[in-house]
Amino acid sequence: MQIHSWGRYPTADAALHSPRSPSALRRLLLDAQPNDSGATTAFDGIARGLGRSYGDSALASTIVQTRELDHLLAFDADTGLLTCAAGVSLDTILHCFTPRGWFLPVVPGTRFVSVGGAIASDVHGKNHHLDGTFGQHVHSLRLLQPDGAVLNCSGTENSALFHATCGGMGLTGIIVDATINLRRIPGSAINQRTLRTQHLQEVMERFEASAATTYSVAWLDCLASGAALGRSLLFLGEHATDGHFRAPQRGKLGVPFNSPAFLLNRYSMGLFNALYYNRPVNSETEQRIEAGQYFFPLDSIAHWNRLYGRKGFLQYQFVVPDAAALAAISLVLQRSSAAGKGSFLSVLKKFGPGNDNILSFPVQGYTLAMDFKFENNLLPLLDELDSIVLDHGGRLYLAKDARMSEATFKRSYPRWEELAQLRAISGADRMFNSLQSRRLGL
Repeated sequence: MQIHSWGRYPTADAALHSPRSPSALRRLLLDAQPNDSGATTAFDGIARGLGRSYGDSALASTIVQTRELDHLLAFDADTGLLTCAAGVSLDTILHCFTPRGWFLPVVPGTRFVSVGGAIASDVHGKNHHLDGTFGQHVHSLRLLQPDGAVLNCSGTENSALFHATCGGMGLTGIIVDATINLRRIPGSAINQRTLRTQHLQEVMERFEASAATTYSVAWLDCLASGAALGRSLLFLGEHATDGHFRAPQRGKLGVPFNSPAFLLNRYSMGLFNALYYNRPVNSETEQRIEAGQYFFPLDSIAHWNRLYGRKGFLQYQFVVPDAAALAAISLVLQRSSAAGKGSFLSVLKKFGPGNDNILSFPVQGYTLAMDFKFENNLLPLLDELDSIVLDHGGRLYLAKDARMSEATFKRSYPRWEELAQLRAISGADRMFNSLQSRRLGL
């Protein structure tokens, strides 16, 4: 059947399997499969959680869906250590544990992500500058290997494999379950400060001045130009301290069908951006909001990816080091605006130091994510943006990528050979492959 990820580009004709237990998962991996000529062949495919990666990192001719492996296995209320199967969603964890005063240490922009997917992508959140990535809060995990063995992996046991798996895009094996550290919070609501900034340099200065704030993220008007280039709304957040706990609310709205693609154009997005930036708030506004509004604003609209039409969209997310960030992001915004490729979902975040995971995305600097409606003439622009990012020492996020070249990947992820060697030693290179890994030469 035809499968796509959240960006709806590209698609793959895939055979889907949904094992309901670790033993069924192991049998699926080890049982010989007949190919078109009648011969038998070993498993060759990729694991997939809830399908929220944007490109082709979880697409292959054979896909193992882990969403049936969704059991909570153990919780230590003294330490906050939670053990759960890889298919458990972040949404499930938040609904179970936020009312008890616990929260995930790192959350991405959607809670509809599996634990296995969060580890494989080593996702980051609005607190990376202080708390790092999701993988840095994984106590241990169990990984199904090509020979059927299930290995315990952590920072001290099979550590090389652990650091290859956190951020490894599912290419080292299939995560069976994991133990992660939850965090005590004083309240579930968020006290948010909104700061209106006039240009890119100002928002970066505000990020730096707010480095002690737990959560920070900026919406950026990517169509503004001239002196207003990079004008933004910066949202700073801290957990309320009132002792009230409530799980993030699930949205009731949805997009029932694919929107006509022509509705999203430079003019409609320019109007939206202007209205959003100039909405009636002071230069600095404080308010208390529900956690879901701060962390997962788009989760309140089901199937929001349909807004981009049948052909879908590409999210372009990159990171550049601190010293080059102002110049690089300015150039990216100028090129995008000149090409008329606006985005009403442009998000800027500050990253802290990187980590030891081989393919983890963050480096200390700034990351910008922009959503572009898919059009054939978009791809040459993204190639131009790649050159800007590379020339300034940056790289693209694999969980959002759908078209990066092999040369771009290998230049910007210098440790890729370490992953390739580990895969060759275990035999993972013959069994765990995605459309992305083949495209990137892994």
